[in-house]
Amino acid sequence: MTTTATPTPDLQAITATDLEDLVRRQRAAFRAEGIASAETRIGRIDRLLLAVVKHSADLAASLDSEYGSRPPALTKALDVLPSVGAAAELREGIEEWMKPEVVAGGYVQKRPLGVVGVVGAWNFPLELTIHPAIDALAAGNRVIIKFPDFHPRTGAILAAAVAEYLPPEEVAVVVGDLETAQRFSELDLDHLIFTGSPAVGRKVAEAAARNLVPTTLELGGKNPVVISPSADLDLAAHRVAGTRLLNAGQVCLCPDYVFVPSALEGAFLEKLAAEIRAVSPRPASAAGVVSIVNERNHSRVLRLVEDALSKGAERVDLTDPGTDVGSSTTSRRIDPTILRRVPADALIADEEIFGPVLPVYTYDDLDEVIDYIGARPAPLGAYWFGSDDDELRKFLEFTTSGGVTVNDAIAHGFLPGTPFGGVGQLRDRRLPREGRFRSPLPSPDRRGRDDRCRAVRWSGRPDTRIGRVRGGGRRTDRCGAAGSTDTCRG
Repeated sequence: MTTTATPTPDLQAITATDLEDLVRRQRAAFRAEGIASAETRIGRIDRLLLAVVKHSADLAASLDSEYGSRPPALTKALDVLPSVGAAAELREGIEEWMKPEVVAGGYVQKRPLGVVGVVGAWNFPLELTIHPAIDALAAGNRVIIKFPDFHPRTGAILAAAVAEYLPPEEVAVVVGDLETAQRFSELDLDHLIFTGSPAVGRKVAEAAARNLVPTTLELGGKNPVVISPSADLDLAAHRVAGTRLLNAGQVCLCPDYVFVPSALEGAFLEKLAAEIRAVSPRPASAAGVVSIVNERNHSRVLRLVEDALSKGAERVDLTDPGTDVGSSTTSRRIDPTILRRVPADALIADEEIFGPVLPVYTYDDLDEVIDYIGARPAPLGAYWFGSDDDELRKFLEFTTSGGVTVNDAIAHGFLPGTPFGGVGQLRDRRLPREGRFRSPLPSPDRRGRDDRCRAVRWSGRPDTRIGRVRGGGRRTDRCGAAGSTDTCRG
């Protein structure tokens, strides 16, 4: 079943009064109901998923249009299916997790908070709104979703779809511009979940703090890849190339830069270039290449490259004979780009890239790498390639990140049963399973050694290649995660 796409809404139609009234209605319904039963919570989750799945074709087509180019199969694989898997796990455990905890002389009753707001990110706008909404519903809350303003038409389709299956007193989807987002952050919610950049996250936290609204922030960062002298360079090149190009590099867990031993730079760059040529259609205007989400971000990524080149960086030649390269301004697509010898004062050395561009640095001693990473904000992910366990132990002990994947990249974001999130300025985090009913706890190192990400790497390929992910196993966390931890008081 599909429906006719809903027209783009009037972005000025949603007033502060409308938003405040929606919060009041949800809170009144929440208080009147009492603590929702496991059956009621599961029913709400099922209806929310039904709304998304039944309209997935319309949603994917709309995102393809609003992105400029984004294969619908990628949207279904990375924006829809992860939430289906998460819901399946919740259905199995929700009744057990709702039980009181017996402590000496009494017990701890897990109670819902009330009205939870969800502000999703534009790179995976369905997954980063629906998944945390499911978590909040599982904890017994009501949910208001502020859909990313980059995709108003998709948000309108989702809002209409959700309204078919759930009353606004249970789940509502709000579509609007930046002014609406600002108003949303100032609402008197019981909890606010935000996914996005540290700069915007800071503003959201400041706005929420005026009403003492607790927040869960899932923020991005610059994720390093470290190639050890003991690394399998073929494996490293293959996996770095694939994960860097996922969604045209617009993923918070993507590798953002690489450190390779000086003696291995030439060999690694040769293999990395070969892998990129093998998996990425060229030129940038080729069918199946994901666009940069809008003109502002397209220009920003190109500006980062131009700035680095003007300051002495070198572009690694990825040209196939007879093939044009570069970028397509009409479709906002950018060809994969490798930079070497990037100077410290280049903008790209400090700014999260969020595009298919990868700086490669050299090192002679592991301490250089550790000092470089430690002097910067802790990344959301760090990726180690090598077989020397002593070096790995040193890297794990003396660097800090939200998670570490060994001999792969991004995979730690796919591991069920472990926390996902950041540290430092990325400190708020998602907790899987029963963690959705507890306050955030310190996150352990997460080391992923499997190859679960392989099926979703080929983001630049036609739909048939992306579609392989459908045969993958269920996962409960995901790349590009939104935090939704403290949605129930303990």
